[in-house]
Amino acid sequence: MSIQPFSHTHRVTYAECTVGNHVYYGRYLDLLEEARGELFRALGIPLTELQVNGTLFPVTECQLRYKAPARYDEVLAIEVSISELNRIKIVFGYRIQTGGKLILEGSTTHVATGLDEKPKRMPMDLLERLERFKDGLGNAA
Repeated sequence: MSIQPFSHTHRVTYAECTVGNHVYYGRYLDLLEEARGELFRALGIPLTELQVNGTLFPVTECQLRYKAPARYDEVLAIEVSISELNRIKIVFGYRIQTGGKLILEGSTTHVATGLDEKPKRMPMDLLERLERFKDGLGNAA
């Protein structure tokens, strides 16, 4: 049985585009962050709750492969899966598409830390909830 990735939709705003009417390359990281935040919210553990309880997930690495431009007013389907997961580290895989056209593939690597920025183990209940999205896109990284 294939695990389904988490899916989030986003309509491209004018502010995200360049004069050439395509999404500015750096804005894709904002879109991935938006989708990742929605995944945590869908799991019932918003990132703000984790932060209040002393757990952060800073990015330690990111990789993006641009396949085609996204343009103003297009609706993007952002898929998020987890290609690696343990008590300290999460690697998220992403695919962005519009109208069946692949726009971007990428990954971000995160470590669980405390507010002191030292690595720590993530809560077991969170780890168990995240498991359901593991390998949802295959090896998306």
